[in-house]
Parts: sequence; structure tokens; C-alpha cells
Amino acid sequence: MSKTALTLISDFNTSVLARLLNHGQNQNCMEAKLTPFGQVYQTLAAAPEQGDALVMVWCRPEGVLPSFADGLDFEPVDEAALEKEVNRFAQLLLNHAAQVKHLFVASWVMPPAERGYGMLDWRPGIGLRYMLSKANLQLADRLAKAPNIHLLDAQSWLQVAGPKAASPRMGYATKTPYGNGVLEAAAKDILAAVDGLQGAARRLVLVDLDDTMWGGIIGETGWEGIRLGGHDHAGEAFQDFQRALKGLIKRGILVGVVSKNTEEVALAAFDNHPEMVLKKTDLAGWRINWMDKAQNVADLTKEINLGLKSVVFIDDNPAERGRVREALPEVLVPEWPKQPTEYATFLRAMDCFEIPALSGEDRKRAEMIRAERARQEAKEDVGSHGDWLGTLDMQVVLSPITKANLPRIEQLFNKTNQMNMATRRLSEQEISQWAEHTDHHLLAASVSDRFGASGLTGIMAVALEGEQAVLTDLILSCRVMGRQIEHLLMAQAVAWATAQGAKQLVARYLPTPRNAPCLTYLRHSGLVEISEHLFSWDCHQPYPQPAHLSVEVQPHAQG
Repeated sequence: MSKTALTLISDFNTSVLARLLNHGQNQNCMEAKLTPFGQVYQTLAAAPEQGDALVMVWCRPEGVLPSFADGLDFEPVDEAALEKEVNRFAQLLLNHAAQVKHLFVASWVMPPAERGYGMLDWRPGIGLRYMLSKANLQLADRLAKAPNIHLLDAQSWLQVAGPKAASPRMGYATKTPYGNGVLEAAAKDILAAVDGLQGAARRLVLVDLDDTMWGGIIGETGWEGIRLGGHDHAGEAFQDFQRALKGLIKRGILVGVVSKNTEEVALAAFDNHPEMVLKKTDLAGWRINWMDKAQNVADLTKEINLGLKSVVFIDDNPAERGRVREALPEVLVPEWPKQPTEYATFLRAMDCFEIPALSGEDRKRAEMIRAERARQEAKEDVGSHGDWLGTLDMQVVLSPITKANLPRIEQLFNKTNQMNMATRRLSEQEISQWAEHTDHHLLAASVSDRFGASGLTGIMAVALEGEQAVLTDLILSCRVMGRQIEHLLMAQAVAWATAQGAKQLVARYLPTPRNAPCLTYLRHSGLVEISEHLFSWDCHQPYPQPAHLSVEVQPHAQG
């Protein structure tokens, strides 16, 4: 596995952090490199050694903001001067971010154990915490204009370490002011953020029911007898756990049920219990029966069209957890707390759901899955696949990159695995720069039908190289695979290539462990495989466009 390069820039010694990152829990995938500490402004002002690397900037406020350092010495602080220093630092970060792939920045925190002015510390004009909070907000506002800058919450790292957050001995001896607990929490957060950028975040949570979603055995008591809500501390805890699950759904994480139960009896709780937070309409799907849970997890994940690496399985029963963990090692199976009162807190603290942006499509994902379930049910009533496509009344809007759709396009580039011809992982900035080239053409496809909108789910990118056009990217969300959107995107690529005078369109499939469906499509697409994984189309012939699709092409902004 190739390692992800990360450069550490700091005003203190971060060698321990580098070791934690390089030998962390994520399959040792990081290669963190130190820069001389205490030379933050010089390092940020210089050109980065690796333009495609990740950079982490972690500075103490007193190390980069002279006015705040004066404040720590209880000198009066000129707030206008502090604002200028924050702006200067923010501009340096913005300039550096323009030259690298992604830039992580730790928020500023008070020195551990520093009480400042005590009961006056939140008073405007005096308090150090008040001053630092304003500086952090100002920094966040300034950095928000760069989508490849990600501000991480350093205060949470200190909270994890508690009273051991400060390490005066290490501070004097090694110039590392924080205890190992802080550094371990920081490394964990950075690795989770990198996973999120690389599309490795978990996207589906499958949950058991009895004593997990609610208290008690519903098969024995009926929905009227389960512990949920009410004047019962355990019931309140189960209800709060459901709220935490619902919060994930609002962030675009799917939630489903895998339970050994009688389906009709179990689903009655969702329909009838007045304290249920989750409704059946919130669920991406369920497997409620008496079969092996590992098999049910695999079947439901396949039905939702995700890979097992996207799944978290939650069950109160250690034997069931062990079974799923052993049978499906790609599934994340956390050691679940024994006490229901800890369920919600544990779930909210999990760091496997990190995403760099939250789009409208993310928030509507559960709704889209419900619509897909309705489509599949309708399919069972129609004779052939082609007849079924004809009943969907599908509409596709093809649009260029806009400020509004760029975050979603970046998500598709970095999260799509199966139907992804080249699996290029690009930042928003890199995508924009690529598309601005006059010989490049990128279209995004938004799909809807009579069951609802599937959102922006397809990307086609093609580049003109002399008399040849090269299809650089063909990306399709699993939500719309099998509906011939890929044929439409190919037709658009050929049409654009022909209009530019190209004689031939070529497409090179770059294999990964997960994108075999794309090769299957290419080999049935009508293109000629002129050598292994290299396909071509003669641009003198138009590529057929699927007749069942209604297509709107919005004006293209690029050349």
C-alpha cells in the first residue's frame, strides 16, 4: 500500500505526533515529515516541497500571535493589532493551501491549566478566552473560502487528555508542551480526517434491535413491553441512542436493521410505539429473520449497493459481534458498551464518519434509498429490464462545474469506487483547475425519475489531445448503476470529441480492487478494446444515446 505523505508545520516539537501518525491504527498508511519547529512563518511562506502532499499546521496562539503572547503575560492587548495578526496568519495559510492538496489546521487553544483572568476570562476587552475565541472565529471565517483547508478542533484533544494534557517536563526538555494523550487524540483525529478525504469513511450503520435499539425482547413482550423513552433511565438512554442514529442520517449516513426476530413483530414497534425516534421511512433497509447475521449483513449491504468497507455493525451481543467480525473482516464491528446509558455517547464519539463536505444529496440519502426500494419493487411487476427503464420517466440534467455543485463533484471523485474508470482522487481546487483548461470538458449528471431525485450521481471528463480525445474520467454513483446513465455520458463524450474535430475517442481503464463493474461496462459499451484495458470509438460514428432518457444540457462555462 502506498503511504500518504503529510508535512507537519508547528511552533513546537511534533516528533512524537509524527511517530504516532506513521505507526498509527490505519494500517501504517501515513508518512509524516517534520519541518523545523519554531519557523512557522518562514515555512508557510516558502514553496512546499511536495505539491500533492497533505500539510498539517499546529501552532500555539502565543507562538504565532504576538499580541496574544502579551495577553498571556497579562499585558493590555490591542484588539485591532490582534485582528491584523490573525488576518496575516490566515493569508499565509490560504497562500500555502493554494500550493498543496489539503491543509489541516489545528484551532488555537489556551495553554493547558492556564486560568487566565479566572472569573474575568470571558469578559470582552480583558479575558484571554474571550479574545482567543474571537481569534478562532475570525480564522475560521477567513479559511472558509478555501475548500481544501480543514480546521480541526484542538480543544477536544485536550479534553480527551484531561489533567494530563499539559506536560511541563516534556515542554522544557523536548519542547513538546502537550502530554501523550493530547498527541494521541490529535493523531487519531488527523488519520480520521485523511480517511474522510480518501473516501474511506463509513456510510452505512446496521443495528440490532433487542437490547440495542430498544430494551427488552420484543418477541416476548410485544412492542407495548419494550423499554423505550418514558420515565425510565434505560428507556431514555435507548431513545437518545436512536436520536444519535437519526443525527447520522441527517449527515448522509445510512442506517439499517439486522436482527434475529420475526419481521412483522419487530416492525410493529416502528409503526406503533409512540416513543420511537426512528421510523421505518428512516431506514435504508432491513433484514429481520432468523438467519445468520453475517449473511444478512452481506445481503443487505449488497442490496443497498455499497461495499462491506462502508459498513459499521452494532450489536449488544458479543457472540453476534464476533461472528460478523470473523466472517466479514471488512465490516467495522466496535466493541459495544455494556450499559445502554453509554450507547449514544459512544456512537457520537466514533470518528469513522468524517467527510470533508456535506451536500444536499448527502442529507437526502435516506430518502433516495427509499425511492430506490420503490423502484426495485416496481421492477418486480415489469417483464424485462428494458421495459422497467421505460416506466421510470427518467430525466437527466447535464451541467458544467458550478460553485454550487463542485463539493458534490469532489465527493464523487473521492468516494466512488465501483463505477470509476480511473479512480483519480482530486480536490475541489484540482478539479476546477483541470476543467478550466480550454481543451478539457467535464459534465455532471443529475438524475431523477417518477420515484424521486437521485441527485448529482454521474461525471464525465474528456480531454482533447491532438486528433484524439481521451476520456479521463467516467464516474457513476452506485445509486443509478444499471440505468444506462453511463451510456448517456459516453454519448456526450463522443459528441464533444467529434465537435472538437477528434477522429477517435479513447478510454483507459485503470483497475483497482473495487472498480471491476466499470470494466464490465466498457467491454459491453460498443467501444473496441484495442489492447488490454484500452478502448476506442471512431468519432465518425455517433454513439447511441439511450432512448428512455429525457436529457437537458445546461450551458457550459468552459471553453
